[in-house]
Amino acid sequence: MQNIRKRKFRKKPIIIEAYQTDKEIIINTMEGPLKASPGDWIITGVNGEQYPCKPDIFKKTYEPIEDE
Repeated sequence: MQNIRKRKFRKKPIIIEAYQTDKEIIINTMEGPLKASPGDWIITGVNGEQYPCKPDIFKKTYEPIEDE
């Protein structure tokens, strides 16, 4: 059996752009098409990719910043 040593990591602080959709839409992600429901956030990642995120996860993961 392999000796596995778990370590802790912190997500790098990056700035993303996102908007909250008010209708059901299909987002073409790198993993294939995903359905976004009303209220989901549509995030644009660091490489321009888009993906939906449920509001409760978005709130736990992101916080607003002041415009620069």
